[in-house]
Amino acid sequence: MDIEIQHEESESKGSYFVEVEGKKVGEMTYSKAGTDRIIIDHTEVDDSMRGTGLGKKLVVKAVEDARKKEISIVPLCPFARSVFDKNDHLRDVL
Repeated sequence: MDIEIQHEESESKGSYFVEVEGKKVGEMTYSKAGTDRIIIDHTEVDDSMRGTGLGKKLVVKAVEDARKKEISIVPLCPFARSVFDKNDHLRDVL
């Protein structure tokens, strides 16, 4: 299955999400903390997508964008925290 991660952002918040047939099947939300940091506060994956690695892909996409923007990430969400704990190569944005 081809997964396209979409991104929406407002002045204070944002989300990375995946839609399948018009339904959100995965979403990771964050809040902006100043201009140089985001706080990941929630990650949710639909039961139909469990075990596909979708949650991790959402976190990795946020890391890629943070590197481009030269900002840091604070993973308050327990799932996002666990992704950072298990993947050394993502920790440069913490």
